[in-house]
Amino acid sequence: MYKQYYIYIMTNKNNTVLYTGVTNDLKRRVYEHKEKLVEGFTKKYNVAKLVYYEISEDVRSAIMREKQIKGGSRAKKIELIENVNQGWKDLYNSL
Repeated sequence: MYKQYYIYIMTNKNNTVLYTGVTNDLKRRVYEHKEKLVEGFTKKYNVAKLVYYEISEDVRSAIMREKQIKGGSRAKKIELIENVNQGWKDLYNSL
């Protein structure tokens, strides 16, 4: 059975906060963040804009990639985002 895993970065309205996560259902997970359905960091800091994601076919590599991105500097995360989403547009509606 073919599965996909998504490593994603979300931000708030002013692009001042960056949140990195991993999921097997990106559309559902981003919806949960947008609607504040999950307690925690994204709800507290009003993180609701999907600005970056990549796809992995293996859960272990997806988790490793998430940790790699989380461990990187803010500048590295900004570089990742701007390489595919120069204007920091919300990618949710294109999913």
